[in-house]
Amino acid sequence: MAKVDNLTTKVLLAMILGAIIGGIFNLFLMQVSFINEFMVGGVFQVIGQIFIKLLKMLVVPLVFVSLVCGVTALGDVTKLGRLGGKALLFYLFTTAIAIVLAISIANLIAPGEGFDLSSTTTQEFTPKEAPTLAETFINLVPSNPIESMAQGQMLPVIVFSILFGIAIMLAGESGKRIEQQFNDYNEINMKLIGILMKFAPLGVFCLIAKTFAMQGFDVFQPLMGYFITVILTLLVHAFIIFPVLIKVLSGLNPVIFLRKMRHVQLFAFSTASSNATIPINMENAKNNLGVQNSTASFTIPLGATINMDGTAIMQGVATVFIANVYGIDLGLGDFLAVILTATLASIGTAGVPGVGLIMLAMVLNQVNLPVEGIALIIGVDRLLDMIRTAVNVTGDSAGTLIIAHSEKELAHEVYKQ
Repeated sequence: MAKVDNLTTKVLLAMILGAIIGGIFNLFLMQVSFINEFMVGGVFQVIGQIFIKLLKMLVVPLVFVSLVCGVTALGDVTKLGRLGGKALLFYLFTTAIAIVLAISIANLIAPGEGFDLSSTTTQEFTPKEAPTLAETFINLVPSNPIESMAQGQMLPVIVFSILFGIAIMLAGESGKRIEQQFNDYNEINMKLIGILMKFAPLGVFCLIAKTFAMQGFDVFQPLMGYFITVILTLLVHAFIIFPVLIKVLSGLNPVIFLRKMRHVQLFAFSTASSNATIPINMENAKNNLGVQNSTASFTIPLGATINMDGTAIMQGVATVFIANVYGIDLGLGDFLAVILTATLASIGTAGVPGVGLIMLAMVLNQVNLPVEGIALIIGVDRLLDMIRTAVNVTGDSAGTLIIAHSEKELAHEVYKQ
């Protein structure tokens, strides 16, 4: 744990320093071409994006190899089905809780009441078309698994990996030889993650510095009620709801869980990408939480793809905010429709670029709210996206921990260290 704590400290310091320097640049120096073009648009942009690409570079090989290893380690197709069922139920349940919590808190705070539409500069927003439910099920099966891997389509990759692992399990001696090779590939992936982590503080510093230099603080003032409501709900979900679920469903000490999740949350915050955080989250689940590879390698990639509690919270608050701005009253039936739509959309729009805003457009259409209202919140969405991604990955790990405990695949001595 000393090594992890040391990395956490370095990443946290890099985030703070990046926020300070980025904020100073935004307030005083963005008019200087050297700062704007060379530092922010050059150095910070290049190093930050290279770091993100290095993280994403590992996602597909890590998910494919880890899932194959996890399936073969289970040794039982029935157990695999049970594990998948538990994961799906938990993720849908927590997403529903998140949206209910968001709507409840937003109705208490009432962000958007008295909002002056002229007080903020809005951007154009045209939502991409979300896939239908039928298309979602069809797209689960890849016609070309290599193409799905190349495009980073995680649900088809997960399906192919599971089927490939089952085939290895059923192939007798030939399968055992291939299984050993995949275990070796998995060790190599872990070494790659270790190499990448050495550059993490620098990458995080550049990402945060660029975000604060470009965004500044003025953009938050007209939307402060919405901004605070989203953050408050995200914090309640991450630090109250998840710990309560861990305690009730597993009996484990949730304080230990939160302590061991710090560096994963920091990475998720700095990258704003659940997929990019998969390597760090899986390594943490296995090495620090004590979850066996056969569980972690299945539940975490699946969670990163369909479990979007933070995104669901944004949708709940944004729905109430936009309704208040346009003076539209929502009834109980409308709120129930929001809960159902947002929960199911978390699976239906998985893997689609700009997933959060696409899901929000679906929700707004469901209750006849103007989709153009999304343009009001785009300005602050980048920072909120960082925070809700941290909540998303926390939910993935919480579900993984609870499921591992129920499957007796948790090393309690490792968890308690």
